[in-house]
Amino acid sequence: MSAMLKAQAIELLGGTAKSAAAAIGVTSQAISGWPDVLTPALRDRVQAALYRQKGKPKRKAKPTEAREAV
Repeated sequence: MSAMLKAQAIELLGGTAKSAAAAIGVTSQAISGWPDVLTPALRDRVQAALYRQKGKPKRKAKPTEAREAV
């Protein structure tokens, strides 16, 4: 996986430290203490918050039997 920068994470989570903190469930002071390049654990927390915000990805619909017959 590629590295994630703190600025990228904040932008993805609403654009402010306050919105990022709310999405992850920490204080904005905790966000300000993050390193410029996030650790794998912090990156995972950001990705989990994004997943929760957007919901599960939609699965592709299976073709109906009628379409398969064509």
